[in-house]
Amino acid sequence: MDLQVVHVVVAGEIGGAERMLVDLAAAPLAHVHQAVVVFAPDEGLVRFFQEAGLDVIAGGRIRVHPLAEVWRAVGPTEVGRLTDILTARGARLVHLHTFRSHVLGARAAARVRARVIRTEHSTRVYTDPTCWPFSRWSLRRTARAVAVSRHVLATACRKAPWIASRMRVIPNGVDLTRFVPAAPVDSGGPPRLVMLGRLEPRKGIACALQALALVPGVALDIVGDGVERPALQRLAGRLGVADRVHFVGYVADPRQYLATATAALTSAREEGLGIALLEAMAMARPVIGVPVGGIPEVVEDGVSGWLAAERSPAALAHAMRNALNDSSEVTRRGRAARAVAERRFSAAAMREAYRRLYLEVASAPSPEPAADSG
Repeated sequence: MDLQVVHVVVAGEIGGAERMLVDLAAAPLAHVHQAVVVFAPDEGLVRFFQEAGLDVIAGGRIRVHPLAEVWRAVGPTEVGRLTDILTARGARLVHLHTFRSHVLGARAAARVRARVIRTEHSTRVYTDPTCWPFSRWSLRRTARAVAVSRHVLATACRKAPWIASRMRVIPNGVDLTRFVPAAPVDSGGPPRLVMLGRLEPRKGIACALQALALVPGVALDIVGDGVERPALQRLAGRLGVADRVHFVGYVADPRQYLATATAALTSAREEGLGIALLEAMAMARPVIGVPVGGIPEVVEDGVSGWLAAERSPAALAHAMRNALNDSSEVTRRGRAARAVAERRFSAAAMREAYRRLYLEVASAPSPEPAADSG
């Protein structure tokens, strides 16, 4: 019988963690069956996973609100519901992907004597004091934790050194048969850059708009939605770039926007790895970005893209000008970006790494809980 792995996602939006999970769970793994339990405020996330071909169980509707999150962590309703699902599925491993799933998933897993694996998609749970008490409790009950980059690993081990022996790096991967190199599509207008991701503070999109104001003659597609969209639209107006910025909103398939782009752009304040950057690179689009978080692990300045000297509008604008002034170099670095994606960030390699981890954790003797000195 296949090892039963149940992923738990408690979320209100579709982001990098959810897109990574599609690449992980949509394809079969030898000797492993994967299912996904979703707790969300509406049916959108359930449909997203279903349309990708995943085995999806709707855990129920939840409110995305801080007080509601605390109640889900300590209250009986969602824990009981998840426990019933894990029992019915015969789950031996429970894989947690979002902060909101950490306590809920760990509590339900303990009730059915399943082991817990966590993927740390960002550093948020280690750096945000409102998250850490809950996440630390879950981490002590985690058999293995996976960091998506060396940056996330280092941040986690500084905060919780007692987890180091149970933590490893497995980079996110991208479907290289879906995101394939594409010749640039002539949009009939100025050169276009593209930003993919949720419009939220940690993505630092205001910095990109300020840099764009310093580089005339280039347009920007912002593909994604989020709480900062109204403020960013007002900022674009104040900066005088509203006619060069297209707020696309959320789209399930960003490939058409990558195809019309000269390069991908990022000005994130913090980034665990950046799955949107991997998608761009897989389509032979170089990246123009800032040297924060895990981005330098993905983008090599001078090889697969341009990294600004620092995270500031002036430095990012300088990198943008360097890129847009040399079309042959854009092509060369785009090809190199695809080669990096093939060599280091394929979904197939990611799936195999997780398959081996699942089998390792399932067959290992039960470890003693790590001492928590934090």
